[in-house]
Amino acid sequence: MSDQGREGGLDAPTRHPLNQNDPKFWDEGDLNKELERVYDICHGCRRCVSLCNSFPTLFDLVDDSETMEVDGVAKADYSKVVDQCYLCDLCYLTKCPYVPPHEWNVDFPHLMLRAKAIKFKKGDTKFRDRIITSTDTVGKLASKPVLNSIANWGAESTLSRKLLDSTFGIHKDAKLPPYSSKTARKQNAALMFDPKQHANNIEASASDEKREKVTLVTTCYCNYNEPSIADSLIKVLQHNEVDVELASREHCCGMPKLELGDLDTVTRLKDQNIPILYEAVERGNVIIAAVPSCVLMFKQELPLMFPDDAKVKAVAAAFFDPFEYLHKLNKAGKLNTNFSQKLVNVSYHVACHQRVQSIGPKTKQILELIEDTSVKNIERCSGHDGTYGIKSETLEFANKIAKPILRQIKQQEPDYYGSDCPIAGKHIENNLDGEQEAIHPIDLLRIAYGI
Repeated sequence: MSDQGREGGLDAPTRHPLNQNDPKFWDEGDLNKELERVYDICHGCRRCVSLCNSFPTLFDLVDDSETMEVDGVAKADYSKVVDQCYLCDLCYLTKCPYVPPHEWNVDFPHLMLRAKAIKFKKGDTKFRDRIITSTDTVGKLASKPVLNSIANWGAESTLSRKLLDSTFGIHKDAKLPPYSSKTARKQNAALMFDPKQHANNIEASASDEKREKVTLVTTCYCNYNEPSIADSLIKVLQHNEVDVELASREHCCGMPKLELGDLDTVTRLKDQNIPILYEAVERGNVIIAAVPSCVLMFKQELPLMFPDDAKVKAVAAAFFDPFEYLHKLNKAGKLNTNFSQKLVNVSYHVACHQRVQSIGPKTKQILELIEDTSVKNIERCSGHDGTYGIKSETLEFANKIAKPILRQIKQQEPDYYGSDCPIAGKHIENNLDGEQEAIHPIDLLRIAYGI
């Protein structure tokens, strides 16, 4: 018997297409009716109160209203809840008992996305948010030789940070990642896929055909901010006899613009990325990226936006989290398990956008193949999101959300700690305010291999 319509049912959660091309999607009156319906369900449940600041904001609005019900909340205040959501998806994945196929059909993150999209289309988005979500454009500019020095100086200068806070809304105490003039794609230009060279090498040997082949999406962050992560991933894959190439061209995955509600730019970026990645899939390549949000964008969000696009589906099916792929190699007996260094005690923050992929604890499983290594998972949101954790109005909440993670790391006293999301790792490091640095799990694996 199906559990559909029963709270706590065992039917697997499903996700419906976003339907952004339906005129009803953009109807603000219809949006407000749906917000009121879902807010009322959330008010009657309140299981998600500890996840992020959207839910405390909603419940405070309800409790402070004259009726102490959702009908007492002004519709103009509905956006206050929306502004606190950064689409981590944890409410949908871990808490809500009313997600589809339940008849109440609650998909809180995608309802927030719809509200953000309408807000963006109306022009109610800050100039700051348009800039900081243009990660590829900002990265290209900030990595240029002269501008690189200015950008990194500005991120550290007390005077410029105060100015950024007062005029632009970037909190003066938020740690901003430095930009590298030697980007990951520049450092690994020799691995760039060359269509002409590929056409000339049609006669591949049988041994070459049997080798594992990966196309690496470096991502905006690992390309411009921490190229060392991309370098470690390349070296780990090559150490396992995997052929690695970089896509001939690469653009932002679109996740920052999705979280802003800029669906037109998401579509444009999809149109730029998918043909390139689809060609790699057609050649038999697996696709990997070291940032969970980028993986999730191609695995989940684009297929839900473009459910009838066969190329989007093919790319999604070929896209892997790094440790998901390494786990696949291990199951096939292809993973090199000759490690030269123990890691001993590791505190590992499981990134929200990796959890949403529903791939299981693959990072923990791979790291625990290392002798005398114990990995303790921490399944709480870091609160950073990439932009939420640097804004003047939300840094306080981002730091508060991270506190349960900090407490567990302090209790565990690990030899190493880190997160699959490098931005989350740095946010945790900044809040711990100690000498020990966060280390990405792929960097830990490289340390264990001694390469």
